[in-house]
Amino acid sequence: MSRSIEKAVAERIEETSGELVELTRALVDRRTVPGEEKRGQRVVIEELEALGLEPDVWEPDVSELRDHPGYFDTKSYQEQGYDDRPNVAAVVEGSGDGRSLGIAGHIDVVSVDDTKWSYEPWAATVEGNRLYGRGSCDMKGGLAAGIHAVKALDDLGVELAGDLVLESTIDEESGGTGGALSALERGYRPDAAIITEPSQVPNVGIASAGVLYFRLTVDGRSAHAARAFAGVNAAWKATRLFEALQELERERQARISYQPAVNQHPDAEGTVTNLNVGIVESGDWPSTVPSSATLECRMGWPPGESREEVRGQIEDAIAGVVENDEWLAENPPEIEWFGWSAEPHEVDRGAEITQTVRENVEAVTGAEGDWIGGLAGLDERFYVNYYDIPCPTVGPRGDNIHGADEYVEIDSLVETAQAVALTAIDWCGIEQSGRNAS
Repeated sequence: MSRSIEKAVAERIEETSGELVELTRALVDRRTVPGEEKRGQRVVIEELEALGLEPDVWEPDVSELRDHPGYFDTKSYQEQGYDDRPNVAAVVEGSGDGRSLGIAGHIDVVSVDDTKWSYEPWAATVEGNRLYGRGSCDMKGGLAAGIHAVKALDDLGVELAGDLVLESTIDEESGGTGGALSALERGYRPDAAIITEPSQVPNVGIASAGVLYFRLTVDGRSAHAARAFAGVNAAWKATRLFEALQELERERQARISYQPAVNQHPDAEGTVTNLNVGIVESGDWPSTVPSSATLECRMGWPPGESREEVRGQIEDAIAGVVENDEWLAENPPEIEWFGWSAEPHEVDRGAEITQTVRENVEAVTGAEGDWIGGLAGLDERFYVNYYDIPCPTVGPRGDNIHGADEYVEIDSLVETAQAVALTAIDWCGIEQSGRNAS
């Protein structure tokens, strides 16, 4: 790649950083919780049209996805459906036969607990190097950086030999089957891809966690608490299952390690796999022996085990309790697998796109990064696991993701856009230099 073009692109992104901030601000100002993504997608569509592109806008069709091995009904689909919840994609056509590159992100965000915010969550606030607001870091800042990278190339007339595929998808926070998977099944399958999730540049994400949700329903026998001997307390029986799951977590954590997860969060040492009992429900009156109890749980784990293997360990732990409890043996708990059902993924660290991303992000930040990932489920898994498309993560720095006062660091938005643009040039190739790039 011509050093003069590289320098011109990086400088252009820096010079127009105000536009990048304003695009991020416009996206954050749109409340895009599941079911309301359309208002944010309108901003994306306008940006793509301003680049002279023709956005492809579509709603996911579950009938076309249900047989896919990576598909599951997400919570947002179960509660909202997919009507009026569009995905958006556009292709910047290359002028030669270079390799294609996807630049993708998600528009959906999690909900807000308004009582704990110091800033208005649905109106971006800039203070110094930080832009506050729900989704600023996860991941509207990264989405804006990807679009801005392409805009800088267009501004300078840099013509790539290969296609660029820009995507803004829905549903990621619930599992991504109606978003990234829908786009891949629609035919958007580049030779490589980048998702601009917040990797905390200069770090590069190479992995995501496997995630399973399951629900345990335990039956008992109701009675007045004064005559508890006549009943069977479902909550006490559920407690035995709770303790067995806790012991399974301890055993797994003692034997499973994954360095990229610790690189991402040093405090994750010893807990890179975890089993969380997130909801416990039983009974409706203190003086009544409860006849039913429910546990809703999440199991997360780094690359190295399949869904089937982990599911089997959970079922074995439950079976061990049941076979040693007379009541449960005659009244076995029901286990229901629902919601998230994701395989972990890991990108080849030696793959050309992965190395190219790392070289460029370290060049623009002037710092050495780590390989990170493996604690949370990500859309990248669809590309890697099912289509053999290498897909590293590179995105901005920030904090309080999914929490109060979420923010993104503005200088890292610029660095993300620069790294993406330079990687696009390296990967897709330059057919001819632009009008101002030399």
